[in-house]
Amino acid sequence: MGENIMEFGVAGGTDAFYNECKYSYQMPKYLRKLNLDAYEYQCSRGVKVSDELALKLKEEAIKNNIKLSVHAPYYISLSTQEEEKKIKTKQYIYDTMKAAKKMGADRIVVHAGALLGLDRNYAVESACNIIKEVMAKVDDLGVGDITICLETMGKINQLGDSKEIIKMCKVDKRLLPTIDFGHLYARSIGKLNTYEAWKDELSMYINELGYERMKNFHAHFSHMDYTKGGEKSHVKFSDEGYGPDYNNVCKALIDLKLEPRIICESAGTQDIDAQIMKEIYNNMKGEN
Repeated sequence: MGENIMEFGVAGGTDAFYNECKYSYQMPKYLRKLNLDAYEYQCSRGVKVSDELALKLKEEAIKNNIKLSVHAPYYISLSTQEEEKKIKTKQYIYDTMKAAKKMGADRIVVHAGALLGLDRNYAVESACNIIKEVMAKVDDLGVGDITICLETMGKINQLGDSKEIIKMCKVDKRLLPTIDFGHLYARSIGKLNTYEAWKDELSMYINELGYERMKNFHAHFSHMDYTKGGEKSHVKFSDEGYGPDYNNVCKALIDLKLEPRIICESAGTQDIDAQIMKEIYNNMKGEN
């Protein structure tokens, strides 16, 4: 079999990484040693990336052939009705894109945020308006080449089921979804888990956004614990009895000829579990 096309990586630092290394710019070398392909730098609690760190990370990523993405702050609320929060939300996105540009990352991941008691359709409309305003300004800021990837969310009271993310992505053809398989599984209360269900879900994205756009979409994967409200917590692959079933997700991706960059978000074992994911994918692909 030829070289793997789907890219596998980790979000943030892992337990094993911190036992061995101290600085986030050491992650690309660490991941290459594990035969992984991607790293999602976390700005979840604010964009605090020094120029020095960004440059070191960029150099190490190039040297070790690691693709970089950046997760934008959790404080973002695309459906907010408050003017001050709208301004802050847009600024968080611009700041994340600027940081991504400095470190040579090509994508940022953006949470849509909570529904804030709004009607779902109205919340989506509000989010689309903010996204339009953001996309109108990115070229002037010199970050128009950074792809914004809008993430499906895990709690039912959050904005970001698949249909909502598709609607937001239709605002501008440069936008991509971040399909978080664990989140979708959790918000479906475990129902979205069979091969057929994942194939249907992914086919909906292809039908709505087009295959060329979806071929290399952004993805997150982890096993999840959930309650009746959806996502409760990320768990490890070694924690038994949790879904979603990665084999079913993997088979659906292969059969639909989709090759996303898939970031593992397990609780502390992202690197170990991403290696397992890559191995399953390669074995399954080899059987086709």
